[in-house]
Amino acid sequence: MSDTDDKTRPTPEPRKGMPDPQLGEAEFRQRFLSPFQDPAFDNLKDELDRIAGAAWDGYSHHRKAPRTRKAGPGYADPDYDLAIDWINAKAAVDAAQARHEDKDGPGRILLINASSRSEHTCPGEMSKSWRMLEIAKATIALEGPDLKVEVLDLARLASEYGREIHPCKACFSTAAPLCHWPCSCYPNYSLGQVHDWMNDIYPLWVEAHGVMIVTPVNWYQATSPLKLMIDRLVCADGGNPDPTATHGKDAKKAKDLEMAGWDYPRHLEGRLFSVVVHGDVEGVENLRRMLSDWMCFMRMVPAGVAAELDRYIGYWQPYATSHEAFDGETALQEEVRNAARVLLTGVRQKRAGQWPEGPNLKDPRQK
Repeated sequence: MSDTDDKTRPTPEPRKGMPDPQLGEAEFRQRFLSPFQDPAFDNLKDELDRIAGAAWDGYSHHRKAPRTRKAGPGYADPDYDLAIDWINAKAAVDAAQARHEDKDGPGRILLINASSRSEHTCPGEMSKSWRMLEIAKATIALEGPDLKVEVLDLARLASEYGREIHPCKACFSTAAPLCHWPCSCYPNYSLGQVHDWMNDIYPLWVEAHGVMIVTPVNWYQATSPLKLMIDRLVCADGGNPDPTATHGKDAKKAKDLEMAGWDYPRHLEGRLFSVVVHGDVEGVENLRRMLSDWMCFMRMVPAGVAAELDRYIGYWQPYATSHEAFDGETALQEEVRNAARVLLTGVRQKRAGQWPEGPNLKDPRQK
């Protein structure tokens, strides 16, 4: 079916029929108060009961974003009440985009540790991914002192209080314009879905000229923290920068917009990437290809063949000796350095206009 045919089709109604997850007050209070098990809270029972009552009021009245202000000029509906949290997130993304586009500013590289292992929580030991990231960081510091490096350590999801990435709600699959850029699904105060890290993570991706992901394989797949971030970055690829155009999360309005023709703005287009994947028995090539395909789909650009690695460390050897196995992998350590070198060289070339961009082809279809 052609794009023209799509635009002449009637907009379908949003499908309904799933069971209502709304809690009764007793169950809500039990869940709300369950974190306060420490005896230190025993003398605060009356205060906690009052707080639970206020939380129930917000939950039962679905106050997702209790603090708002008018969108103002530049939006489809200037009188729409936008969440202040989203306004602040959008301002941070816009500022990051300005840093990205500043020709007089430094080249920027984002290094991402995607392992959840850390000595600061249950495992009691650092990850090999972190060690590889440190190798890459040291290489860039030595050979690219003109570049600015940011580190995103996803292990903090498992080791730091109040650090969360909430799951994607798949708004994009209802209609592309329903997925807002940056994401407006969180925070949702009525559901207690707060502490969401993504509003800090979006600007890191936006300002970067180059991104390196260092990750292990977990059961043939991406790690849980990495997959959470990947899913929540869907709004960077075709997401709607104007929530007032859909009056927040009005699914029917979003479907109308998509059926009229959506331009799928690529908010991370053109950034270079590198991927380093390691494992012990399976899955390294599959995960490396998946991550590369994902970023290419967002119109990001591979930095080069040497910037994409999939390697085994201590193949079928004990987990207890995995760090010692990595100590002996001097060739792999140099490959990580080379991946960093290729990325930093590519960033310099691209910013200097020396990167071979290729023909500017029109995409025959956006999805």
